[in-house]
Order: sequence, then structure tokens, then C-alpha cells
Amino acid sequence: MSVPKDFEASKDVIFPTGDLHSDEPPLESDLHRLQMTLLIQSIEWLWQNRNDFYASGNLTVYYSSHQPKSEDFRGADFFVALETERKPRKSWVVWEEDGKYPNVIVELLSDSTTAVDKSLKKQIYQNTFRTPDYFWFDPNNLEFAGFILVGGEYQPLQPNPLSWLWSQQLGLYLGVYEEKLRFFTSEGQLVTTEEEEAQQERQQKELAEEELEQEKQESDRAAAKLPELNIEPDLI
Repeated sequence: MSVPKDFEASKDVIFPTGDLHSDEPPLESDLHRLQMTLLIQSIEWLWQNRNDFYASGNLTVYYSSHQPKSEDFRGADFFVALETERKPRKSWVVWEEDGKYPNVIVELLSDSTTAVDKSLKKQIYQNTFRTPDYFWFDPNNLEFAGFILVGGEYQPLQPNPLSWLWSQQLGLYLGVYEEKLRFFTSEGQLVTTEEEEAQQERQQKELAEEELEQEKQESDRAAAKLPELNIEPDLI
């Protein structure tokens, strides 16, 4: 196991095994769970042909070899790590990931976590994780904000005319759409999930079939009127 310089310590320090299970409590509500899942599925479908990232949610981020489990910190509700291997993990163990922290974090605010997400966690992400892009979103009242790390401190991101916020790390906008936090491309296109795309294809197919049926019915009605006009259908 290689130990990054950030985690070098005296020979008396025993680094915990990297095989650490996530130890996160359930999300606050179905809204929070569905929102987390939506973000994960969206980015994985958009980057389905990429193998250089890891996206997850409600997963413990172990970042201190001296204190593997911090009582003052819980894992991010959603995060993306770039330039890493895309594979299943039980948790994100920084000293087993060459010292890499998440590049993007989204916290889903709730009555019980808002104060921590806006203070302690923000401070940890800024000062310890050095995570470049940090966002928070409240699925209940739709509060949305984002920050970018500049000179070691988080600066508020400025929204575009649609109130979307740009993530330099992802090369995508984040914005509220139909009361959900969604990703959008730089061209403004909604990033869909695999299920949503399949549903769109089904709807398009059904619409095309309906149009064909309508055309056939109109053709049949027109053909039925030909005898009334003393016109032989075979002569048309």
C-alpha cells in the first residue's frame, strides 16, 4: 500500500486497512434519496464511455489515517472524483486513492444537516479536502448555492440568466429543473438518465405510430368517399 506524502507519519503510526465499509445513516427522506440517485445516474449515463471517474453518494469518505471515523464528519451526499478508476467501492479511503479527494461535492440540505453542511462540512471541504467545486441543495425549499475554491477559500459562484451554476470540474451546469437539481451541458441541454432516455424513445415511437395510424384513417376515409363522387379508386 503506497502512502501519499500528505499521510506520511512516524513509523509508530499504523495505517488502517483500506477495506473500510461505509458507515452513513439513511438519507433524510425519499426526496433526498431520489435526488442523490438522480445525480449519480445522470453523470454515469452521460459519461457511460468513460472509465476515469467515480461518482457516488451517501458514502463515507475516510480522510484521516489517525482517526478513520470522525464523529464530526459524515460522507458527502453526492460526490465525483476525477482521474481515478471507475469501479465499485465500499467507501472512499483517501490514503488508498493516492491522496485524492472528491473534485465535486453536493450536499442535500435538511433540517438536521443544514447548519453542519453550511459550516463544518464547508470548512472541511475547503481546508482539508480542497475540493474545487462545492454545492448545496435543499430538495424541500429548493435552496441552491455553489462555491469554487479560489486562493484556498470558497467564493460564491455567480448564476447565469437561468440561475444555473457552472462546475469547472465537470464541465457542466447545475440548476433546478422541475424541482430537482439537474445537470445541463454547456449548450443548455438537460443531462438525462438512461431510464429517461429510454422513456423519450418510447414516447417518440408511440407518437410516430399514432401519426401513421391517423394518416391511415384519413386515407381510408378519403377512399370511402370516392364512390360517392363516382370516382373509381383504381383510376387514381
